[in-house]
Amino acid sequence: MLLPALVATFAAVAVARAETVRSDDVVQLDSGRSQVDFRVKVLWLVGITGHFGRMHGIVRVDRFRSQVAVEARIDVETIRMDSKSYENWVKSPEFFDAQQHPQIEFDSEPIPRERLSKGGTLPGLLTIRGVHKPVVFEIRPSSCERAAYECPIEVEGTIRRSDFGMRSRRGTLSDKVELAFSVYAQSPGR
Repeated sequence: MLLPALVATFAAVAVARAETVRSDDVVQLDSGRSQVDFRVKVLWLVGITGHFGRMHGIVRVDRFRSQVAVEARIDVETIRMDSKSYENWVKSPEFFDAQQHPQIEFDSEPIPRERLSKGGTLPGLLTIRGVHKPVVFEIRPSSCERAAYECPIEVEGTIRRSDFGMRSRRGTLSDKVELAFSVYAQSPGR
C-alpha cells in the first residue's frame, strides 16, 4: 500500500514541477523608452523618416528551452514626422491606413535567448493593414551586458510596401521601407 501512495505522490510532484518548468515568464516591453523608426526614399534619392510614438508588447521567456518570443504592437496613429502633411499622408488609406488598421503587429518565432545579446536573425509574422507576411529582421549584437535593460536591443530590417497593399506613388516613392527598432524591457519590479 505504501508503494502505490509513494508512486502517486512522486507523479503529482513530477507533473507540478513539469508545469512550473514549462511555464513562460512574461516581460513587458518598456513603451516609454522603446521606439520604432521608418525610412522610405522619395525619387530613390531623398529619404523621409518617421517615428512611431508608441510601441508596446511582451517578451515570453521559456527558461526551460532558453528561448524567447516577442509580441510587439505599434500604434499607427502616434506617427510623428517633420512635416504635418507627410504625417497625415502616411496615416491615410494610401499608406498605413491608421483609421482602419490602428496597429502594426509583429509576432516572432521563438529564438535562442542568447541571440538578444549576440545578434542574429529574428523571424516572425508582420501584420500591416490587415495583411500578414513572414519577415526576417536582424538583431544587432548588444553594446552592454544587460541588453534590453541597460541598453536597447537594436533590430532592423526592410519590407516592401507592395507586400502590404501599399501600391500608390510607385513612380516617385520607393517600394522598400526600412524599419529600425530600439527595444527596452521594463526592469523587474516596475
